[in-house]
Amino acid sequence: MTPPRRREAANDASDATVALRIVLADDHAVVREGLRALVNAQPDMCVVGEVENGEAAWQAALELAPDVLVLDLSMPLLGGAEATKRIRRDCPAVKVLALTIHEERLYLTELLRAGASGYVLKRAAAAELVRAVRAVASGGTYIDPSLAGTVVEGYLDAEEATAQQEEPRHTALSEREREVLVRIARGFSNKEIAAELGLSVKTVETYKARVADKLDLRTRVDIVRYAARQGWLDDEG
Repeated sequence: MTPPRRREAANDASDATVALRIVLADDHAVVREGLRALVNAQPDMCVVGEVENGEAAWQAALELAPDVLVLDLSMPLLGGAEATKRIRRDCPAVKVLALTIHEERLYLTELLRAGASGYVLKRAAAAELVRAVRAVASGGTYIDPSLAGTVVEGYLDAEEATAQQEEPRHTALSEREREVLVRIARGFSNKEIAAELGLSVKTVETYKARVADKLDLRTRVDIVRYAARQGWLDDEG
């Protein structure tokens, strides 16, 4: 087993900002190289380890205790879902972000049940991955916007009747509340939403709380499921 590749979390000890510590797990060296360059180019992130199989990913979580472990789903020795289960069991503080080519519902629901905090398609833009890392590191759940409908479809299989009853609830939202909810579903942070809508972060948090109370949506997954039901994730705004 190849030992984790290590890197110091900060290049300048005088830097007051503590970088997010990231481990990359992918069996393709070229992919890891590209991810490393992307992550290390961010002022608030730093790659502290790289591994090439699922077993090593679990070991890296134990040894390095990163903030986020970016994990390929299809790797030797231990698959992504099983590696995620072990990491969540043994290192609950480590957030797992899956980076995958798989768009099938089976993979996505299995990953959620294993305890992953989010997943992004490998075809996504670089900015999407960076946003996802920040979202899961802050305690959120990130779902690739292009996959939201697939996730919702899977969850709704057992609750179609309930979903139909709840659908009209969005009429209770103001336009601004709807705008905030849609952006939350798409993975935007409170700061990004505030900048885009010309609001303060505190105001965004207020709108978010109102939406949660009105619709009883307590997690980002709940919000994504609801927004996708309404067809809002297909809109431009």
